[in-house]
Amino acid sequence: MALLSLVSTVPSALLALLVSRASTWACLLCFTTYAERFRLCQMWARAQGPRRVQQCQDAFTAAFEGLSNMEINYEERSRLQDAFTQMVLSLQEAAVAQGSFEDAFPAAAEEMRKVISQLKEVHPCVPPCGVQEVARRFLCHKCLSTLCDLPLDCPVQDVTVNRGDQAMFTCVVDFQLPPEEITYSWKFAAGGMRTRDVSYFQDVPQARGYLARIRPVQPKHSGTFSCVIKHDQRPLARLYFFLNVTGPPPRGETELQVAFREVVRWAPRDAEMIEPWRPTLGELLTRPEALTPVNLCLLAAVAALAAAMMTMLAWMFFRWYFSGN
Repeated sequence: MALLSLVSTVPSALLALLVSRASTWACLLCFTTYAERFRLCQMWARAQGPRRVQQCQDAFTAAFEGLSNMEINYEERSRLQDAFTQMVLSLQEAAVAQGSFEDAFPAAAEEMRKVISQLKEVHPCVPPCGVQEVARRFLCHKCLSTLCDLPLDCPVQDVTVNRGDQAMFTCVVDFQLPPEEITYSWKFAAGGMRTRDVSYFQDVPQARGYLARIRPVQPKHSGTFSCVIKHDQRPLARLYFFLNVTGPPPRGETELQVAFREVVRWAPRDAEMIEPWRPTLGELLTRPEALTPVNLCLLAAVAALAAAMMTMLAWMFFRWYFSGN
């Protein structure tokens, strides 16, 4: 109880520091082999016998107990491996020079501490869902890598739209996606069902990209739409949008008129259901995310072509005019 009382009085920041600096020399075991450590201590012990070798190994372990049992950015593993390899070579040189391992090991641990402090930080996990490869970290105490412990399925987002209006779904996540080989696929669970059970969904093959819309919205579109984000065919996240269609039919319409319009306007597009977003020029200018480098280049090319055509027409007009005179 006294120990618990003592811990409770430690400020949270200091407590976090103590936890991160717990007794952990596991990084040493991950990035060096037993043979390397044993051979190094043999060089220091020379003919002093196995007892001196054991003392050297114990000192090696003790020197690195002050290092953090940290979660290392997965991309920094090779850099840390190189640093440990260079450390072993430096210790071998010190052993050949007949230095003292009681002094050499703490100095080496301090140098490794500096290297570790310069590594890129681990990216935080962004809730509530998704396979976040950018946040992958390497655990020294287990000598393995791990991802964020988050589900693949995201919570259902509610979207309410009046009948006859437009419904737009944006398939984006808050964490960073890989820069290449990202694909999007859409599915629909009809009948006004609000669900994340994949067995109720059917593919909507015509819908592609991270933006999709339905226009005009009709009651039959009530249900759950799902977007699956994949990287190289591996699912990264599944987003869900529950579409609730509200409002009565337009004034003056009879049931027969409604049915006739459904047949004329929607029958050819029933299989399509949801369409990809094809922005107009006005939407491009009002939506910053649509102004991609490709779209900007296309706009610049169109503007340059229009200017060249106007210049050519003006030159031809003046040439005709003055030649006639």
